[in-house]
Amino acid sequence: MSGILGKKIGMTCVFADTGESIPVTAIQAGPCIVTDIRTEEKNGYSAIQLGFEEIQERKTTKPYLGQFTKNNLKPCRYLKEFRLSSADLTLKVGDEVLAGMFKVGEYVNVTGVSKGKGFQGVMKRHGFGGGQKTHGQSDRLRAPGSIGQSSYPSRVFKGMKMAGRTGNDQVTVRNLQVVKVDSENNIIMIKGAVPGGKNGMLLIAK
Repeated sequence: MSGILGKKIGMTCVFADTGESIPVTAIQAGPCIVTDIRTEEKNGYSAIQLGFEEIQERKTTKPYLGQFTKNNLKPCRYLKEFRLSSADLTLKVGDEVLAGMFKVGEYVNVTGVSKGKGFQGVMKRHGFGGGQKTHGQSDRLRAPGSIGQSSYPSRVFKGMKMAGRTGNDQVTVRNLQVVKVDSENNIIMIKGAVPGGKNGMLLIAK
């Protein structure tokens, strides 16, 4: 299996054998249920669909509820497909994917939705330096400065870095090391920070 779904618990630190303090993010990785299997013959590609976190039947849509009922499964809040080759399709519908699939020292990519910051200025959103602090500038300290030209082309180019909504975007952090794996509780510790806040849904891929 190439990945798993999980939920961010929070950050803490663990101590290495040398006494070094390592900042880590604790993630509830699974258990995930195989809810469906895509095949080349039927769907045109090979993949496994995983479900994470059970919910009540009234909180899911009728098409998905029909899929869960057909496979004798409880509805899941999150669904995600993982592309696999036909030779790797060894799991069956109803099987569980657990955190034990990861090993200490392994490197993974973590995808999540970053924290939303709302409407922010150019200094926070794009890292601008701000205006001069002297020569009579009293109200331009955090302004973007000139954004266009005068007579030609007399417009602002598309894509100009300006103030606007910040965060709440899908972000992938690559090459994070697995520091600790608790197979009994399906918790993995990953070195460093991952996108999103507490209880945010994450995709952990090898």
